[in-house]
Amino acid sequence: MVCAALGASISAILVSRGMLGSQTVFSVAPLILPESLAKQLFFVMTGIMTGLVAVGYNRTTMAVLRLAGRLPICISVRPVLVGGLAGLVVCLAPHLAGGGKWITQTAINNEIGLHQIPALLAFRLIFGALSYAAATPGGLFAPMLALGALSGLGSSVVAQALSPDTPLATAPFVIVGMASMFAGSVRAPLTGIILVMEMTGSSELIMPLLSGSFAAMVVAGALGDMPIYAALRLRAQSHTR
Repeated sequence: MVCAALGASISAILVSRGMLGSQTVFSVAPLILPESLAKQLFFVMTGIMTGLVAVGYNRTTMAVLRLAGRLPICISVRPVLVGGLAGLVVCLAPHLAGGGKWITQTAINNEIGLHQIPALLAFRLIFGALSYAAATPGGLFAPMLALGALSGLGSSVVAQALSPDTPLATAPFVIVGMASMFAGSVRAPLTGIILVMEMTGSSELIMPLLSGSFAAMVVAGALGDMPIYAALRLRAQSHTR
């Protein structure tokens, strides 16, 4: 089974690169990491902050699903209502709709203002949960990355305030936030790290990615939060009984 999975993965990569080229999903400039060990600990802080966001994401998603199940609205009507809301967002602010790729790339580029981070976090948290509650085909991964990127961007602002004497690059914090979000929400840190490294081409961040993901998992576990897919599985099982 392992050999088959590896063979399929290699074949998929070769076909994808042959058709689309070898560029990564997100464009990242050459990364500059903090040199001192003390400043490397800032990535642990990123993991802690993102772990809190991951817990909020999981609990918000499950709470909205429970609320949608209690409302006297036919399940076939839910996509219409949520789709109408999404259409309004597309008309007013198209870059805020979709999976969040624009937000993630903009965060990597450090083109989001400090005052915009809380608003974007709140919007994506609620809008993502509502979209998932529509009960239409869709996933959690891309919206999760956008939230992690915003959390990482916020942590870079805190780190810079704690170390005003040394300019700190934003992109490493954003990338660590992406992997930490996956680790805190799904509890699959190695999967998240590999995915984020592949999407950003940032293999040199392996230690910060490990540190941030570990911290995010510790925070989520300490708060008693269940991994999102385990919670969704239990909910599905309870509805089939």
